[in-house]
Amino acid sequence: MSLIAVVELAHPDLALTPTIESTDADVQVVSHTATDPETGMFFFLVETDSFPAFEAALERDHTVAESLLVAEASTTRIYRLRHTEGTKLISPTTTEIGGLMLEAESTTRGWSVRMQLPDRETLGTLWEHCDREDIEFELGHIYSLDQFSVDDRIGLTDAQRDALVTAYEAGYFEEPRGTSLQALAEDLGISPTAVGGRIRRGTSRLIERTLIDES
Repeated sequence: MSLIAVVELAHPDLALTPTIESTDADVQVVSHTATDPETGMFFFLVETDSFPAFEAALERDHTVAESLLVAEASTTRIYRLRHTEGTKLISPTTTEIGGLMLEAESTTRGWSVRMQLPDRETLGTLWEHCDREDIEFELGHIYSLDQFSVDDRIGLTDAQRDALVTAYEAGYFEEPRGTSLQALAEDLGISPTAVGGRIRRGTSRLIERTLIDES
């Protein structure tokens, strides 16, 4: 039976890790391009208060061979990147073993990824690959596809769910607010920009899945 696994990955040579560690940017892989190992190009959605600082970090990042800005808004941009030859990538291996990368979002040290895999044996194969590459592999959650489809009707990522629940419990949605983005950022170990982005995207997903009539 297919399963969904949520895994945190860390290694200095993982894609964009130097940039992630040196900036406050919240970075997400544009998922429909993440599982194509043939193109060599990957798209990332970036949210930050300082794009000059982010782009300067890209210039120093040894995992980035070239970058191109392809779309922008006030606090969000999409970049197309090509990685250097020594960059460690998980999506090609996931595709090769029959899996599907659903989402990937930056953490303070690397990436949190949500993937669909054929079975536990395939998950073990991926873990063995990461072990050989010295990539830290921390399994957060694992669900059978049926369990996940029931639990995840809303479609939130774990990071969005954690941000929303933490904000709610701390009184962020009350009037007056019981906490600030800065305080939430300290609790979650990420930047205020990243917290704001996760709350905004999570709220948008909740509205989309619960209040909007798909018909």
